[in-house]
Amino acid sequence: MSIRRIYAMNKRYFFTLIRSYDRLSDMFYWPVMDIVIWGLTGLYFAGLSQNPKETTTVLLTGIIFWIITWRSQYEITVNLLTEMWDRNLVNVFSSPLKLSEWIISVITYGGIKMSVSLAFSAATAFVFYKYAFFQFGWWILPIAISLCLTGWAIGFTVASIIIRYGMKAQTLAWTGAYIIVPFSAIYYPLSILPDWAQKIAIIVPSSYIFEAMRQHISTNAISSDKIIISFALNIVYLILSILLFTYFFKKSKQRGLGRLI
Repeated sequence: MSIRRIYAMNKRYFFTLIRSYDRLSDMFYWPVMDIVIWGLTGLYFAGLSQNPKETTTVLLTGIIFWIITWRSQYEITVNLLTEMWDRNLVNVFSSPLKLSEWIISVITYGGIKMSVSLAFSAATAFVFYKYAFFQFGWWILPIAISLCLTGWAIGFTVASIIIRYGMKAQTLAWTGAYIIVPFSAIYYPLSILPDWAQKIAIIVPSSYIFEAMRQHISTNAISSDKIIISFALNIVYLILSILLFTYFFKKSKQRGLGRLI
């Protein structure tokens, strides 16, 4: 494994970023719009609630921390699509670059972009609504890592479909993570879901994280059991998703990567 090749791929994606206004808007514009709109919505509902501060905090927490999962998934799938849009997929993988090096490079690059977007969103929420991002204390670290793992697992699953079926499946790059949103209980407790949906939520790692975060907001305590379960599920899903992506990549390479562009 070559650090130089991993660095080169990160540099390639960085140059694409600074010359692409739509990528920059994904990092800053849309997160800000979500925070402003949902924050104002939260203030309205807070006025109807018996605990207005908690209502607003729950909504803003859901918006900000969902960015971690969505961006982690988005960066994997869109960077794969970038190579396909640029008709560069064959060039990249006919070079000495290994598939494992590409996986590490998109994870690293996506993690950096996600961190910048998250910090910017948290700062925006503080300026507009005095939202305390660090209210979870040191729990922020395992929470963020777990949500990031969820995003990567979804990202490689979606990338598997794209590398198998080509650009006709590219819409999943933007919509893939939202499949689990109803079952993640980002803005509401799991108890309000129908029985069948609660059964699905049991196997969704992010549901445990957002439940634990709401528990902390309400009681100032957090369930370590929920965090551990989330990590366990994420590790299993991430390993399976990478194995699936590797399998479909090898199959597509045998059939010819040029057919995908």
